[in-house]
Parts: sequence; C-alpha cells; structure tokens
Amino acid sequence: MKDEEGLKDALLKCAVGFDTCEVVEEYTVEDGELKLVKRKVTKRDVPPDIKAVKLIMDGEAEVETMSEEELNQRREKLIAMLKEEGIGQ
Repeated sequence: MKDEEGLKDALLKCAVGFDTCEVVEEYTVEDGELKLVKRKVTKRDVPPDIKAVKLIMDGEAEVETMSEEELNQRREKLIAMLKEEGIGQ
C-alpha cells in the first residue's frame, strides 16, 4: 500500500512538473584525506508531462478522444485541485 501511494505521488509530481537540483562534486586526495575541490549545483525545471496527466485521468473514457488543448485544460484543472490539497507546491 505504501509503494502504491509513493507511485501516485510520483505520478502527480510528473503531471504538474517540478524543480530539481543536481549536485556534482569533485574531490582530491591530500595528505591521505579527501578534500572537496569543486562543487557544481545545477537547478532545472522539469515541465509537466502530458502522459502522466493521461495516466491520472485513465479512468475517464473520453480521455483517448480528447485533443491536446483539452488535455492541457484538464491538466490545469488538476494542478489547481492539487494546489488546493497542498500537493505539488
């Protein structure tokens, strides 16, 4: 049950998009000890994934026949609902 909840949370995160950071560190050995010589932090914005939105709305029969614009409108409604619930902020 916990894994299913985590999967749903991850799917919702993909559906609304998210920010992430990647950290790359370079070390050297000095006097037998590791010393940090360089640290690079890259921030990036992962845009919403329309396929994730489709998966969330999979239970609705008309999803397969919806246009890209209609799916984007549904996605915006989903984002608003998630924000009201405090998810995906």
